[in-house]
Amino acid sequence: MKSFKTKLKVNHQQKTILAKQAGVACHAYNWGLATCIKEYEETKKRPNAITLHKRLVAEVKSINPWYYEVSNCASQ
Repeated sequence: MKSFKTKLKVNHQQKTILAKQAGVACHAYNWGLATCIKEYEETKKRPNAITLHKRLVAEVKSINPWYYEVSNCASQ
């Protein structure tokens, strides 16, 4: 069995972009988890991914303008 190691050689600008995308992904995940837990406790149903994404765009992105500094794929 073969395995390959790869190492990213990124410059300062790329490090900044990667850190921003990781931050947005982490924030979106934590928000979605908290929303799922809260909604499950209230209704005993879990929201689906499409509903969560629509709520994320409507509720969170309007409050946090730094979401628009990265790719929209980071928050999905």
